[in-house]
Amino acid sequence: MGINLKKIKIAFFLIGNLICFSFTNYLIASNSLKQDFVYGEKNLQVKNSATTTKDLSEINDISNSFQKDYYLIGPGDKLSLTLFDVPEFSGDYSVLNDGTIQLPLIKTIYVNNLSIKQASKIIEDKYRDQLLRPELHLIVKEPRPILVSIIGEIERPGIYSLTNSEQSNLAGTPKITNNGLPTIVDAIQKAGGITQNANLSDVIIVRKLPGFENELKTTTVNLLDLIFEGDHSQNLFLFDGDVIRLTKAKVLPPNTMKIARANLSPSTINVNVIGEVKKPGLINLSANTPLVQAVLSAGGPLAWRANKGNIILMRVNENGTVTKKRYKISLSENVSYEKNPPLKDKDIVYVRSSALNKVSRALGAVTEPISPLLNAVTLYKLLE
Repeated sequence: MGINLKKIKIAFFLIGNLICFSFTNYLIASNSLKQDFVYGEKNLQVKNSATTTKDLSEINDISNSFQKDYYLIGPGDKLSLTLFDVPEFSGDYSVLNDGTIQLPLIKTIYVNNLSIKQASKIIEDKYRDQLLRPELHLIVKEPRPILVSIIGEIERPGIYSLTNSEQSNLAGTPKITNNGLPTIVDAIQKAGGITQNANLSDVIIVRKLPGFENELKTTTVNLLDLIFEGDHSQNLFLFDGDVIRLTKAKVLPPNTMKIARANLSPSTINVNVIGEVKKPGLINLSANTPLVQAVLSAGGPLAWRANKGNIILMRVNENGTVTKKRYKISLSENVSYEKNPPLKDKDIVYVRSSALNKVSRALGAVTEPISPLLNAVTLYKLLE
């Protein structure tokens, strides 16, 4: 019996140790798993944070890719070349009209449409045939004025030369000098501003790539974000040979009047309001003034003589043709192409006569020739 009791005690002791050992391992394992989970979550958060930062960086790189383009050498640039081992060959060299520079020892080098890095590599390779260590440094000492093309919905499309000091040419505004590298806004202002049909949310920029292949690349900018949100990243600095294309908007934007007050549009237009208004003639109005406001600016339609439902808008198109469209005056109409269109410079607004006024004029025209005779008969009767 004593032996059995001893065996039982030993068994309970072993079972107790086994349970204690198992529970301790469970606690250790649980704590380890908890730590792994916490650190794993922390690592995951750090990884996600790094990925987010990288993604944002890539987005910024994509949005600013046009702004990070290389300056392209062209005729009119003055380059400064430093040859460290041969200082007598160092100096300033102008790029000629044919896109070449004349350098000592290696003579004519074609550098037109090359980046500084590309031109440096070509010049260094040429000097390597003549010198042991042709280490050089090339910079643009005096950049040339740039030439850009502005086409589409612009007041005066064409090719413009831009420098670091430009004056705006917007109609009805004072001359404003913009100092610094020329931007899209500078170019639009110099070309007289946008037309009322310009699509500012999708302005196309075409730019040359460095090299001899004459390759091009294209991007779009949203100038509405620049006007209303102050997003200066949309106002790109321009490079020589850039093409700015302003497309035509399919529908009139709801903020047309706000756009007209921006410094991308002419400030004033001249409109001729004729017909049955109190003060007919040429009127100076704010850009994009709607039809109804123009009629009211001319004193408004004459009572009973004007036909408010038959207002003719005559417009000279770019191809020389004239379009005529009828409108009905309504003070409750917002600006729209269909019912209350914004006016353009040199538009003619004709307020036609009412039917009553036409009848009155017709009777006057009939009675006017015989009125002297009627007056004579009346005078004769009075003298009898």
